[in-house]
Amino acid sequence: MQKINFNNHWHIYQKDDITTIKDITIPHDAMIHEKRTDNSQGGKNIGWFEGHDYVYVKTFHIPIDDYDKVIVFEFEGVYHNAEVYINGKKAYDRPYGYTNFYVYANEFLIFGEDNKIEVIAYNSDQPNSRWYTGTGIYRPVHMYVLPKHHISLNSLKIKTINHHPEIEISLETNISGIVNIQILDDTNIIKEEKIDTNKNSSVRLILPNAKLWQVENPKLYTCRAIFEDDIQETTFGIRTVSVSSETGLLINDKRTILYGACIHHDNGLLGAVEHPTAAYRKVQRLKAAGYNAIRSAHNPCSKALLNACDELGMLVLDEYVDMWYIHKTKYDYANFVSDWWKEDLKDLVDKDFNHPSVIMYSTGNEVSETAQERGIQFTEEMTKYLHTLDDRPVTCGVNIFFNYLSQLGFGVYTDDKAEKEASLKNKKKAVGSEFFNNLAGLLGDKFMKWGATLKGSDRNTKKAFANMDVAGYNYGIDRYKKDVKKYPHRVILGTETFCKDACQFYDLAQTNPAIIGDFVWSGMDYLGEVGIGAWVYEHQVPDFSHGPGWMTAGSGRIDILGNTGGETAFTRVAYNLDPIGMAVVPVQEKKRKHSPSAWKMSNAISSWSFNGLEGKPAKIEVYAKADKVVLLLNDKKIAESKKRKHGAVFYIKTTYYPGTLTAIGYDQNNVEIGRTSLTSAGDDNRLNVYIENENELSIEDLVFVHFKITDKNGIVKPLEQTNINIQVDQGELIGFGNACPYNKDGYSGYTNTTYFGEAMAIVKPQNKGKLKIRVISDFETKNVEIDIK
Repeated sequence: MQKINFNNHWHIYQKDDITTIKDITIPHDAMIHEKRTDNSQGGKNIGWFEGHDYVYVKTFHIPIDDYDKVIVFEFEGVYHNAEVYINGKKAYDRPYGYTNFYVYANEFLIFGEDNKIEVIAYNSDQPNSRWYTGTGIYRPVHMYVLPKHHISLNSLKIKTINHHPEIEISLETNISGIVNIQILDDTNIIKEEKIDTNKNSSVRLILPNAKLWQVENPKLYTCRAIFEDDIQETTFGIRTVSVSSETGLLINDKRTILYGACIHHDNGLLGAVEHPTAAYRKVQRLKAAGYNAIRSAHNPCSKALLNACDELGMLVLDEYVDMWYIHKTKYDYANFVSDWWKEDLKDLVDKDFNHPSVIMYSTGNEVSETAQERGIQFTEEMTKYLHTLDDRPVTCGVNIFFNYLSQLGFGVYTDDKAEKEASLKNKKKAVGSEFFNNLAGLLGDKFMKWGATLKGSDRNTKKAFANMDVAGYNYGIDRYKKDVKKYPHRVILGTETFCKDACQFYDLAQTNPAIIGDFVWSGMDYLGEVGIGAWVYEHQVPDFSHGPGWMTAGSGRIDILGNTGGETAFTRVAYNLDPIGMAVVPVQEKKRKHSPSAWKMSNAISSWSFNGLEGKPAKIEVYAKADKVVLLLNDKKIAESKKRKHGAVFYIKTTYYPGTLTAIGYDQNNVEIGRTSLTSAGDDNRLNVYIENENELSIEDLVFVHFKITDKNGIVKPLEQTNINIQVDQGELIGFGNACPYNKDGYSGYTNTTYFGEAMAIVKPQNKGKLKIRVISDFETKNVEIDIK
């Protein structure tokens, strides 16, 4: 089998306006370049971008010698309602925007001549999502050329029977014959077996010296299947997964607790574009922040992300949809789920099966249908169907309180509310999830968690939970203790949680195996659902209406550039990864208004550099499971506290003066458990340009360029702001911006500003050799050359 990169030499134009045609490369997101206005029908959900329909066109040649071969196109993701035409004839359509699909093309092709493929992505049917979706072919495209006699696509599957280790390999061929199976460790063949297949076949192999795939050591192998002229390969890891209330989640028979984070599918400055470099980088940063698992909220994740998770040892809960048959937005996927769910789930499993990182599936998110008899039955149908495809456990994220409200007639999600939202002029009035998100922002995280403890909340979830392998609780941590006793056979997973509950979860999970994990909302900031988790000040944004100009949710332990702050330091302490951490709420010239959020503890940053604000009040956050903490400034004690909140946070008020700020934690015996320091920046300003992985970049990579205002020692100065203009030679600028949830300039221009002293650009190299970048700020110009291999 040939797998051919089909991502180059495409053209795109807005449907019904051929004059907008331009050359592009796949993956591509058309929405990130669209206007953001009050007229956006998707409004706050999608960051105020307009939604349009686009046509993607490519001309390609099929050799005459391939007439007896099977030509298949794989689209890993097209948002949405995709239609594929080959030489003017409709070859395929797929409504869901987050699943990969295959187009068998032979009957539409002209062998020995040029052919034309057109893909229409319809996205003018707004609103259709509660977050930023992007538009178009945002994930890669491949063309497969299969010999006449071949192994069926996606049929080569490897299952771990036990971790001794023994594996089972199954596959399908289109005729009977002999298949040669090889297991490779890197390039070395460690096992080989021939099997006689009658189209469907399987074989079990024992690999006595093979290593297991584990989070700490994610060992991967390759399975190669040779059938006549067809050779297909897949990577896999040897690992088992099981779950019960008595043992908890077992990976290779070892109890594993999920310290997880929810993530959306976008890649920040890139929009919806999925690129292996961006996916790998995202997983790296999440793992460094202390997470060992991710939940793909609320749609199937990409192959690039799964590959990164396999390689880096990140566990995955892969989720299907955000709705079933009740609309959350007027034109969302609720119109199609009933007809497509089996095909969608099969494609999900086919994509995930050989990835050891995937340990669980989720059939949905906050589907209040689970409180209805029809929905309870549907829960069971999907769980059972997934079990016919795979033996991984199945869950569904249920907002327990929302189910109760639904039964009382105050449903957060209803078809009527979705219709009402679509008809509201300029989306100035909140309904549905936005209304409850706003309410939670005003009342705090306790509102949602209190609602989950009500008897009606339990009554309206227990039947659906009984139809899952794992009960998914969204914001239901205050039920955990009671439900462990009331439902001794129930396995509990926090499918969506608040950051400040990390310590409470950690303590509960240590002594209750039935509580298997936690997924915080959210691991990384994301586009759309603007302002839900923002903590910004009135001098940084013109208003708090969350209107056009707002880009992101502001709800991430990691910001849109990939940087961490106080909440990450808190999380690492909560999970016993660090003994102590410290961050500072930015010192202000005067008290300023900020936007409240239940999804944000604070906006504390890892800095003690607030030049010009000497003598102003400062609020320090020290994270430690300590009996007390002591603050030193330049080795002189300035404060002490024994008041600990949220399990590991000491809030200490002091006065800002420059120097080295040190926090020391002590246990009950006054023994030091750890210390950490922050040092102030000097008065000088420098433009520091930093290139990630500078000495390892190839033509296939993306180049992430950081701009930081620092002193001569490289210490970032968060109060400094400068305009930055960027010019690129031998590369394409594909993203440029800062981490502020409000950004009127967007990410598609050549000029932007720093926020808390930082900005970032993403460049795609065009050629090997020297990639040249010229950076012009308000006070300094720099020229940078990068070697591209």
